[in-house]
Amino acid sequence: MTVTATAAAPTAQTTPSGRPRRSAYRRRQSLINHLLVAPALLLSGLIVVVPGILTAVFAFTDWTGIGYHAHFVGLQNFKDILDDPVFATALSNNIKWVVLFLTVPAIIGLLTAWLLLRRRRTRTFYQVVYLMPYVLAPAVNAMVWLSVIYNPYGGVIGVLHISSPLSSLHGAIYGAAAVDMWHYWGFLTVVYFGALRQTPVDQIEAAICDGANSWQVFKHVYMPSIRPTLMLMGVMTVIFSFLAFDYVYLLTQGGPAHGSEVMGTYAYAFAFSAFEFGKASAVGIIMSFFGLIASCVYTWMSRRQLNS
Repeated sequence: MTVTATAAAPTAQTTPSGRPRRSAYRRRQSLINHLLVAPALLLSGLIVVVPGILTAVFAFTDWTGIGYHAHFVGLQNFKDILDDPVFATALSNNIKWVVLFLTVPAIIGLLTAWLLLRRRRTRTFYQVVYLMPYVLAPAVNAMVWLSVIYNPYGGVIGVLHISSPLSSLHGAIYGAAAVDMWHYWGFLTVVYFGALRQTPVDQIEAAICDGANSWQVFKHVYMPSIRPTLMLMGVMTVIFSFLAFDYVYLLTQGGPAHGSEVMGTYAYAFAFSAFEFGKASAVGIIMSFFGLIASCVYTWMSRRQLNS
């Protein structure tokens, strides 16, 4: 019994002495992890959080963007915006933009991605070609369309002897959207193609062995597999649609007669033409509200899918 007690004594002494060492190691690891994350948190705070808070504050003031003098006006900026008929036009054009982008480029991208599955050797080449408009600067894409497509003297419009949609009060928004959709659908193709390739092979082979044709395999095997990707890209498309600015401004500047005005150009006009940064901030808050709704819908749909 003496030998047993003597042998057990070192174990009783080692266990407590090891706990402080493990605790110190965990504290060092936690400190290192926090130091690694700190630059990203700092950058996100300076670029996203601080400007977002300032925008929310300025939305209730009459700040002109010059100096530090601003007066609290409450909800007056929002009242003026809602009473402005141009805002109704901008909101209507943004809704049209959302509907167009949720249908045309999404359908083209999904169909093209499905066709790429059958191209074994040249699929990489096609993906590079499809991504070229997406990686080019919006100014370059806009100049290409203005000089090659919408040019009334030497472009496609001039050859066909038809009027440019950019000069039409009701067609300008569709002309600008066509350029953005041409730039965007290739990106959706690559995303959808990557999602389609993640579909389990055993499910595809089982469906084929059961006698399913190509459309049935696509509908009952591929589509359920890529549904989370479709949902995510749909929400991102809605958010990007309400943030539309660059192609509208480069092609029409919101004209003619505010016919292609969207909320992005509407806020830009307040900020840099009228120097009413308070109203521009209010428009930005409204734009963020629609993005928040889309994010909430995506979260709800994701939870519902997980629980089903």
